[in-house]
Amino acid sequence: MTEKRIYKALVELTNDEINEILARNDIHELMILPLSVGMYHPNWKYAQDLCIKLSQHKDAALRANAILGLAYIARTNAQLEKYIVKPILIRELRENTEYQWRILDAIKDINLFLKWNIGDKAIKKD
Repeated sequence: MTEKRIYKALVELTNDEINEILARNDIHELMILPLSVGMYHPNWKYAQDLCIKLSQHKDAALRANAILGLAYIARTNAQLEKYIVKPILIRELRENTEYQWRILDAIKDINLFLKWNIGDKAIKKD
C-alpha cells in the first residue's frame, strides 16, 4: 500500500533546527531539508554546502532532492560555485537513473538562472 502524500509548505529552518535534523538522521526530515535550505537560508554558501553534503547520501531520492535544493539556491540567490556544483550535477545525472527526471529539471533551472550550459546533451535528449 502506498503512503498517502500530503502537501505541506516548506518551513524556514534555523541553523539549530538544521543541526537537529542532521543529528536525528531521519530520512523523512532529511528529504525536505535541502528544499527548505535552498529556498530560505540567508547564507547561500551554507545552503550550497549542505546540499552538496546531502548529495553524497546513499538514498537516491535524497540525492535528487539535494540537487533540487541547489536549483532553489540558483533561483533565490542567483549564486552557486560552478567548480563545486558541476561535478555533482553531472555525476547524479549519469548515476541516479531512478530520479533522472528530477535532476534534469533541476539542472535546467540552474542553467536558466545562472546562465550555465550543464548537461546539454542529456537535456536535448529529454
